[in-house]
Amino acid sequence: MSVITFWNNENTETGKTMSLAAIATHMAIEHNNRILVISTTDKKDRLDACFWEENKKAKLNLGIFGPNTKALETENGIKGLGKMFRSNKITPEIITNYTKVVLTDRLEILLGNQDARYDTEAMKSENMRLFGLYPNIIEAASHYYDRVFVDLDYNVPEDIREQILKQSDVIILNLNQRLSSIKKFQETKETNPLLKSPKTLLLIGRYDKYSKYNSKNISRFLKEKNQILTIPYNTLFFEASEEAQVPALFLRFKKFYDQDDRNAFFIQEVKRATENIIYRLQEIQANIL
Repeated sequence: MSVITFWNNENTETGKTMSLAAIATHMAIEHNNRILVISTTDKKDRLDACFWEENKKAKLNLGIFGPNTKALETENGIKGLGKMFRSNKITPEIITNYTKVVLTDRLEILLGNQDARYDTEAMKSENMRLFGLYPNIIEAASHYYDRVFVDLDYNVPEDIREQILKQSDVIILNLNQRLSSIKKFQETKETNPLLKSPKTLLLIGRYDKYSKYNSKNISRFLKEKNQILTIPYNTLFFEASEEAQVPALFLRFKKFYDQDDRNAFFIQEVKRATENIIYRLQEIQANIL
């Protein structure tokens, strides 16, 4: 059981959510893991569009704990779950009642508070309360799911972010493929022990292999022992993420063998990132034991 958190250390677009969607979907299909993805955003959730059409009612949980008819009458995601937490202890069974299923017994999503509003003090207080639930949700879920992926939003209050990062087994720090972002990370790394930790891996999303700031050059510049992970920009993946077709795309990729196809590099890098995460988890767990 492990927690893998995708994080930006600055409020810039890095392709973090899409990188998480690609790796979690690939891992669920190829490694037969039971995976829960937890979104912490309080804005419109990119994960929703990856897996469900907006005008379609998503099929609620038919996953790990079997069919659940009660969930059909309630809100899913953190908002619905938050109402239950007022009087109930957090358990995996309660959590799974509020997830949306992508692949039965393989991949579930707990969406964030997508329609968060801050119009009144009461709304602000409720949103802060929902943010505060995430560490407990992650802790409970980690005792049942094989992998818990956390999409850690920059809007999450700093103290909650720190709790989540502390309880994570592996942190995927997402960088921009820009010199300014790379230099800023280099400066921050000197004063932030977390960025030097063995549990932190670097990843560039929306990666362009033709840039002079490629993964090999950045790895060399930052004096990283291991080559930085990447999730390349891919047209098919971008379109699938807008059309609720990400699972279907990765099932197609599962039968993909043509190394000369333009999609081969994307598939290889998603696989490399997935294998590196699993290997790092194994290394960390072996050292703990």
